[in-house]
Amino acid sequence: MTSQPVHPHPDDPVSSPSPWLVVVDPQRIFADPSSKWSSPFFDQAMERIALLTAHVGPERTVVTRWLPTADRSGSWADYFAAWPFADVAPEDPLYDLVGAAHGLTAHPTVDEPTFGKWGAALESIVGPHPELLLTGVSTDCCVLSTALGAADAGARVRVVTDACAASTGENATTALQVMGLYAPQVRLTTSAELLQGAAGSWQGERQN
Repeated sequence: MTSQPVHPHPDDPVSSPSPWLVVVDPQRIFADPSSKWSSPFFDQAMERIALLTAHVGPERTVVTRWLPTADRSGSWADYFAAWPFADVAPEDPLYDLVGAAHGLTAHPTVDEPTFGKWGAALESIVGPHPELLLTGVSTDCCVLSTALGAADAGARVRVVTDACAASTGENATTALQVMGLYAPQVRLTTSAELLQGAAGSWQGERQN
């Protein structure tokens, strides 16, 4: 899918002095090739995330984790029945951050039992109606759910397509097509476009 320009339209107010980089769930369960949820694109996405973090800085970066702590009285019971390998204690090493994710942020990790990571914990860091640069894993599950939840709450979301890791290439295409339907609240971009624009509107400067 063709990515959309990173620069906001002149009539688009920018709600924060600079955007927040959100790294969704860079955990071993999605990185380890032996895991049933591993993404073949994980390492590539983390390389792009490292470049973006170097520009944004740890103070403007937030890292999230998915933890298996959901109430089992509803449909999550069915989910964990389908994926018993993931139904372990949240302290299990499966849910640790990968080494490359350590040091990315100056903030505590935002830990949630839901696919979408937008909620009170994330909002308490980034504030209401932020501009988010969304990265991480997986494009076709937690990234997608976070993007739509954040957009519903009034955030401006930029999904950095090559800094996201999907379960498969086909699922990545489908997920990006879905998120692309939510413009202008959700827009697609690439790490190269963001880095090229790092001295301009990406840092919060208005385009005249």
